[in-house]
Amino acid sequence: MINLKGRDFLALADFSGAEIEHLVATGLQLKKELKAGIPHPHLAGKTLAMIFEKASTRTRMAFEVGMYQLGGHALFLSSRDLQIGRGESIADTARVMSRFVDGILIRTFAQAEVEQLADCADVPVINGLTDECHPTQVIADLMTIKEHKGQLANIKIAYVGDGNNMLHSLYIGGAKVGMTVVGACPKGYEPDASVLAAAQAIGGDRISLVTDPYEAVADADVIYTDTWASMGQEDEKAERQAAFSAYQVDQALMAAANPEAIFMHCLPAYRGLEVTEEVLEGPASVVFDEAENRLHAHKAIMASIMK
Repeated sequence: MINLKGRDFLALADFSGAEIEHLVATGLQLKKELKAGIPHPHLAGKTLAMIFEKASTRTRMAFEVGMYQLGGHALFLSSRDLQIGRGESIADTARVMSRFVDGILIRTFAQAEVEQLADCADVPVINGLTDECHPTQVIADLMTIKEHKGQLANIKIAYVGDGNNMLHSLYIGGAKVGMTVVGACPKGYEPDASVLAAAQAIGGDRISLVTDPYEAVADADVIYTDTWASMGQEDEKAERQAAFSAYQVDQALMAAANPEAIFMHCLPAYRGLEVTEEVLEGPASVVFDEAENRLHAHKAIMASIMK
């Protein structure tokens, strides 16, 4: 029996494959119940504090709506709303918040900041995104793959583009549940070598990195991409567009994968850059299923650790 009550959700490396699959299954069950009109107030009377130092559409909506559907309340706090924006320490913020709320979500830049918050808080802390990883997104991604492919083990994901926080979490999460994950990144934009090594220590030769997108997508069941310039990299936009010009997901690249391959993107998407309009709006695209599953996946995380 898997019990995640009281755990922090900081990185997928902290969870076993069975625990990750449990969160996926919980998300699918909560989705089924919601569609059937079955209430599930697992967090009635509880409050989630949401600290956002990075802007968000899907993360904020998923956690705020999800907390409401679980019977609780979500409290949105930007850095402008907190004394942390004026120099109060992370440690003091964590200790104070723990006296008021039942869980803390933080979406910020540095992973170390999230880890310090969790070390000092007495309630579960959820990583809503850092520059290093995006674990909540990958639970939604795995849900989406399970829905469309019927399984996770032995599914091949080809990630094409920037070796960023998304690839980091796909490497670790995919390795944990028995998937093959191949990243295709241009020179100079590779994922962190320590993350790749950690994923390979789990998944062996199922985890790899190449420079050729066509090599990556051969026999792929899923093609995944992300924006070429993440938040905080706006000044590099032109440079990055030049570096990634051969890494656009278009119909030719999709045709080089398995015939039944699906296309995924964590959004927001920039049509005509990392993906063409034709692919994003085409029959292989499941990006809006994936976006919806953020709601159900995030509910699964909250219901599991804050219950």
